[in-house]
Amino acid sequence: MKLGKLMFLTTLFGVASLWSQNKQLLYDFYEIPQSLMVNPGVKASEKWHTGIPALSGLSFQAATSGVTVNDLFANDGVDFTTKVRERLIEDMSKRDDFSTTSQIELFNIGFRGKNRPDDYYSFGMYGETDVIVYWPKDLAILAFEGNGGDNIGRSFDLGDLNLRGEMVNVFHFGINRKISNTLTVGARAKIYSSIFQFQSIKNSGSFTTTVGQDNIYANNINADLELQTSGIEEISDILDEDTSTTQRDLASLFTRRVLFGGNLGLGFDAGFTYHLNPQTTITGSVLDVGFIYNSKDIKNYTLRGSATNEGIDVILPEDINNINNDLWQELIDEIEESVPFNDNDTSSYISFRPIKVYGSFRYDFGLKEASNKDCGCAINQDSGQNDDLYRNSVGGQLFMIKRPRGIQAALTGFYQKRLGRTLSLKTTYTVDKYSFSNIGLGLSLQAGPVNFYVLGDNLLGYRNVADSHYASLQFGFNIISWNGN
Repeated sequence: MKLGKLMFLTTLFGVASLWSQNKQLLYDFYEIPQSLMVNPGVKASEKWHTGIPALSGLSFQAATSGVTVNDLFANDGVDFTTKVRERLIEDMSKRDDFSTTSQIELFNIGFRGKNRPDDYYSFGMYGETDVIVYWPKDLAILAFEGNGGDNIGRSFDLGDLNLRGEMVNVFHFGINRKISNTLTVGARAKIYSSIFQFQSIKNSGSFTTTVGQDNIYANNINADLELQTSGIEEISDILDEDTSTTQRDLASLFTRRVLFGGNLGLGFDAGFTYHLNPQTTITGSVLDVGFIYNSKDIKNYTLRGSATNEGIDVILPEDINNINNDLWQELIDEIEESVPFNDNDTSSYISFRPIKVYGSFRYDFGLKEASNKDCGCAINQDSGQNDDLYRNSVGGQLFMIKRPRGIQAALTGFYQKRLGRTLSLKTTYTVDKYSFSNIGLGLSLQAGPVNFYVLGDNLLGYRNVADSHYASLQFGFNIISWNGN
């Protein structure tokens, strides 16, 4: 029952607040202060900034590399069972996934060092939910078709079961330093306070039905399965009580875990920006190199062992009147003894954060009128002014993320247009496992000290969201003081 609630909570938190892992529109969009969060070494042009609490970074996203809602529920005259067989069972592979990530920024503040104007410091707190569930190909076939007929002798891979999810609060502090007119570097330290975590990522085993010797068929199972959870049981217990104080108790529990009361961990980000010449720039960053030590509110589920059985051994017709429930119970007991299921394991474990890597190449052109400087610097220390010399930028970006089934990558081409200090537009075209036609558009608007940004991804998918493999929207508000203001 509690395992079912775990999956319910996974769906609830994953669907309620969603965020795109690949922030290709935000990356190197240095007019937006939040670009420091995807590259601590990005060009920092502000004197100081502060995000409007709980409104400086909001986004919503959903992704599937396989079937879409429209594939299953469109009114196209195809029988639903046929759709399930053709589009789920046959078309999807074990590398297809359903994934979501949420990130809600609670506060974000940055300022330039008074005695070291080339240093820009930033700190803040945000909440993140990351869930990925891979399609269990062989288990789905077993459930849909059964183990008879053409599946006699087929080995169903139990390792197809693969999922991971967590909700974590992150406290961070970063330093961005301009080393020279050509090089800026940055790093960010992070403390993770976990609200809950679960993972089942190292499963193996098989289930096979063959022709038996003493009976018609023999079933063979060899299993090494584990689901690790932390922070789930206490949430489940509160929901089980279902009293007038349930909502208050949940709020108190979440508040405690957000403020260092959960399982704790450490991590860091690092990045750089390097100008090959005044118009050509390369950047790179690595994010969330870290871990969480899960030692509180632990409950793990394991199924390990191997067994072969041919059902109940009955000699006919002599035993026709002797069949009773004891024979069935003896069979169940024998299987449970050979392949024991344990739901009382409280062993601590370490969960690693999903490491992300970015890289980009940018070429700037369209020199501003009356501008003759080519230092490529974020700050002109002589005048205290911030010089954005070029109106246009084109380039490419690479994104990679470590997932349970290996590295996922995305390649992006972009064009950015700057209209003075007031408006900057960025458009992207991204190719990844979710879409080959992902066109995005981002806008950063500066109205006095107020900065507003909105970033929309996979715009073509909005024509029919139910048939889209990917949808994303990000926006936020900041107060910015530019150098020289």
